Amino acid sequence: MCGIAGIVVRNGRLAPELLERATNSLAHRGPDDSGTVILHEDAGVPTEIGLGSRRLAILDLSPLGHQPMRDPERGTWIAYNGEIYNFREVRARLESEGVSFASHCDTEVLLKAYGRWGERSFREMRGMFAFALWDARQRRLILGRDPMGIKPLYYYASEQKFLFASELRTLLGTGLVARRLSPAGLLNYLSFGSLYDPITLIEGVSALRPGHYLVWEEGKIRQEMYWDLGPAAAEPAGANRGQAEEELQATLEQAVRMQMVSDVPVGVFLSGGIDSSSLAGILSRSGERVSTFSIVFREADYSEAEYSRAVAKAFGTDHHELMVSQGDALAAIPAAVQAMDQPSMDGFNTYLVSQHTRAAGIKVALSGLGGDELFAGYSSFRTIPKLERFARFWRNVPGVARRPLADIFAWLAPASDQNRKLADLARSNGSLLHPYFLSRMLFTPEGRQALMRSRDERPLACAEAPLAESLRRSAGFDPINRVSYLEARCYMLNTLLRDSDVMSMAHGLEVRVPLIDHVLAEKLMSLPGAWKLDPHTPKPLLVGALHGALPGQIVHRRKRGFTLPFEHWLRQELHGEMENTLRAVAGGPLASLLNGKAVEDVWEDFQRGRTSWSRPWSLYVLERWCELQGVAA
Repeated sequence: MCGIAGIVVRNGRLAPELLERATNSLAHRGPDDSGTVILHEDAGVPTEIGLGSRRLAILDLSPLGHQPMRDPERGTWIAYNGEIYNFREVRARLESEGVSFASHCDTEVLLKAYGRWGERSFREMRGMFAFALWDARQRRLILGRDPMGIKPLYYYASEQKFLFASELRTLLGTGLVARRLSPAGLLNYLSFGSLYDPITLIEGVSALRPGHYLVWEEGKIRQEMYWDLGPAAAEPAGANRGQAEEELQATLEQAVRMQMVSDVPVGVFLSGGIDSSSLAGILSRSGERVSTFSIVFREADYSEAEYSRAVAKAFGTDHHELMVSQGDALAAIPAAVQAMDQPSMDGFNTYLVSQHTRAAGIKVALSGLGGDELFAGYSSFRTIPKLERFARFWRNVPGVARRPLADIFAWLAPASDQNRKLADLARSNGSLLHPYFLSRMLFTPEGRQALMRSRDERPLACAEAPLAESLRRSAGFDPINRVSYLEARCYMLNTLLRDSDVMSMAHGLEVRVPLIDHVLAEKLMSLPGAWKLDPHTPKPLLVGALHGALPGQIVHRRKRGFTLPFEHWLRQELHGEMENTLRAVAGGPLASLLNGKAVEDVWEDFQRGRTSWSRPWSLYVLERWCELQGVAA
C-alpha cells in the first residue's frame, strides 16, 4: 500500500525537488520507504517523466519491494499503490511462460504481467490498486485503477504537462494546478455531500474511473474501460437457487481468505453488524486466528459493545476494545477535516476508527464496507423500485393534473419520508434522472438553486453526466440489482470508498474490503435481485453463507451503524464554530458562487428543527476545506 505521484514535462525540464516535494506530500500513506526517478525521452519532442512512490510495506518487507520499480528486460517502470491478492497465482502462470522474478512482491507481478500480456493483464488482477507504468518501448504512460474503485487516482493535463497522484492535494501542492473551484464539482457536492468521479472540486483535475486505464502518449490522452459490473452473465430463468448460492458462498469465502495475504498481522474491524460479523465468522471457520477490533464508547448511549462482544465470543476471536469518549471524538474533528483530500459530509467515523486501530499497532484491517450495497442491506432496495414504478406512472399523467396531485403529495409529505420523496419526485415534473439520486440527495434542486448564485445551466449538465452514465449502464439489470449497481457506482464509490481510503491512509492504515471483491460482485450481480430480499432475514444471501452461525441478536438487531451525536454537538459544543464559519461564507472563498444569506438560512432551519444536521455540517466542511487548501472560485 502506497501513495504515488508523477509529473511529465514536454519540451522542458522537470525539477527534481518538485517531484520530491510531491512524493513527500504522501508520506502519511507510505511511511516505510520513498523513491523517485526521472526518465528522459528524446525521440520526437524531448520529454521528462518523473515517477514517485511512498511505501507502506505489507508484502515483501525487504528492499526488493522498493519503488519506482524497473523491469530490466523491457525497460518499463512502475509506481504502484495497492494490493493484488491473487498475485501468487498470476506469478505462477507467468513463471510457467518463462518469466523470472527478483522479488516476492505483487508490484513486480503487475510489472511483469504487463510486459508479457499488455493491457489485458489488468483484467487478471484481483485486488485494489492504482498504478502508473512508463512503457519505454512504446513511449507512453499508462495509469490504471482497480475495478471497484477502492484506490483513487487523480490527474491533470495541460499542453506541456501531465500530472497524476493518489491525492488531489498533491497536485495542488506542485503549484502547477490552479486552486480554482469547479462549479460542476460544487453542484455535485451540494447534491450528494461528495464529488462524483470523474469530477472533482478543482477545475481541470479529474479522477480516473474504476475499471479504466488511461494512456498518455505524445501529449494526447485516451481512456479505455477494461471492466464493469455488467448484467451480461445473469443466471438463466429457473436457475437452481441452491447450487447458485453454494457457488456464491465459495466465492465469498475465497474473497475473504485471499485478503488475509500479508507479511504483517491483519485485524478485522468488528462493529457487531452482519457485514463485519460475517468476515469474522468466515475466517474463524477456515481455521484463521482472528484478531478483531471494536471502537467502544465510554458513554453507554453510544456504545454497541454488547454486539461486538457477542460475535467475538461466538467465533472465539482475539478481541480488542478501543475505548473512546465523546470528548476524544469531538477533539478529533479539526484533524479529520484537515485530513480530507476532498470535502465530504461523511468520513469522520472512519477517521476515528482508523486513528485508534493504528495506535493499537495494527497496520492492515478488514472492513465489512460494501455489504449493504451488494447484498441489499439498505431500505432503498425496497423503496427505489416502488419510486421507479411511480415515476413511470407519473410520466403518463396528463399535464393539467400534475400540479394539483403534486400539491397533495407535498401536503402529505410530513407523514413519512417516502411521501416527501414522492412529493419531490412529483414536483420535479420528470427533470430528475432517476428516483435513486433523489433518495441519496443532500440538497434538492430547489435547495441548490437557493444556494447557488449562478443560473448557468452548463455546470449542471456537466455535474449530471456521471449520474446519467451510471444510469445508462444500470439499464440491463432487474430493479433490485439496478439499485445495487447505482449504490456501488455512486454512493459507495464516491463517499464510502473515498472516505475510507483517505481517512485510513491519514494514519498509515491499510483497509481491505473483501465484500466488494470484483469477482464476488460479478457473481452477486448475476443472481436474481429478488434473492437478495427476504421478509424475515436481512441480507439473506450473506447470512445464509454462515449457515446459521451468526448469533440471532446480530442478524435481527435494528440497523444502526457507528453513530456519533452530531445533532447534539452542532447545537452545543460546536455551535459557535459552526455559526461563525457559516456566516463567514459571504466573505470567504465561496462568496462568488454561494449565496451567503441562503447558507445562513440552512443554519437557521437546523436550529429550528426544520432540517437535519447533515446540511449545515456539509456546508461547514466545504468552507473549511476551501480555506485550508486556499481554493476559491
